[in-house]
Amino acid sequence: MNGPVKAKQERRRTGARKAAAAEKPRKDPFAGEGPMAQLKLEVARELGLEERVRASGWGGLTAAETGRLGGWMTRRLRQMQAGEERRRGSGSPA
Repeated sequence: MNGPVKAKQERRRTGARKAAAAEKPRKDPFAGEGPMAQLKLEVARELGLEERVRASGWGGLTAAETGRLGGWMTRRLRQMQAGEERRRGSGSPA
């Protein structure tokens, strides 16, 4: 057998890849900057997902949780846009 292939098979068998991945430090999921990152964090707190995100990062959420988070963010953005439009007025005289 080829040397690199055999080494790869050995890593698979022993789970060395998983151990190496577990040692890698995670990036802080709450380190994002900017208004969208802040909105995402705020919505995650409201949905009760903050602890899960702190423990496993954003990738630790299920597809359903991610979709819920995105839906709530979209709703909040639309509400903010509607509020700005009301403050500015319609802008077109009738």
